[in-house]
Amino acid sequence: MASSNPAFSRNAAFGAPGAVAAGKVLSDSDLQGMFNAPSAGAQDTDRMSYEDTIFKTVLSFALLLTAAGAAWLLTPSMPFLPFLGMIVGLVLGLVNTFKKQPSPALILTYAAAEGLFVGGISQIFEQIYPGVVVQAVLATLVVVGVTLALFANGKVRASKRATKVFLVAMVGYFVFSLVNVGLVAFGAIDSPFGLSSSVTIFGIKLGLVIGVLAVLMAAYSLVLDFDFIQRGVNNRAPRKFGWSGAFGIMVTVVWLYVELLRLFAIARN
Repeated sequence: MASSNPAFSRNAAFGAPGAVAAGKVLSDSDLQGMFNAPSAGAQDTDRMSYEDTIFKTVLSFALLLTAAGAAWLLTPSMPFLPFLGMIVGLVLGLVNTFKKQPSPALILTYAAAEGLFVGGISQIFEQIYPGVVVQAVLATLVVVGVTLALFANGKVRASKRATKVFLVAMVGYFVFSLVNVGLVAFGAIDSPFGLSSSVTIFGIKLGLVIGVLAVLMAAYSLVLDFDFIQRGVNNRAPRKFGWSGAFGIMVTVVWLYVELLRLFAIARN
């Protein structure tokens, strides 16, 4: 079977069986050319790589930020945009999560929908709490940067025990969120943040406590995303699963940003 490595395919010794036997001896310049030739990348091997996954992640976030910028400008005159983005993003998020094979088109569409949601909700929060968006953006970058640095240095790793605790905490957080939304929707609590701003624990608003825990869960979710990408590259997974890595990071970063946005808003309320 012919090799896909360009250094091999361009040389008769690897591309044509029996070439060496026929008397075609490799010269020093031939050998030097083989060593100087670029190594096969993700496109050549059709295998997952860090570079290719980073490219897909950057592309997804570029689309997300473009849609967010548009929503930021249009939301004052089209207030339905963030809610449209939230609904479409939720549906596509579930589809992409349970889909066995990653779909670049669906993942990029999800990025655009989440951009509408993030940009629109940021505009609304900024009108009520000036400066809160800058705080949330900077805090998000710090959390992502610190988590990535710790993971790259081997200081933080995903484990079975920690993942079980994470899943239990996620179920509890999900149940709390549903109850909280229900209480606000049916008018049981007047505060727009529901129990998060109306209930206190030792003088501290419940929303601040829940918010800090949510940020910690989002940080560990990033660790799981990085671990998925690392295992995919090490196990030579198909190149298309780089889209799954990009999707996972995008979901987690959006969740982290929204939690920080709400956390800072509750602290000001």
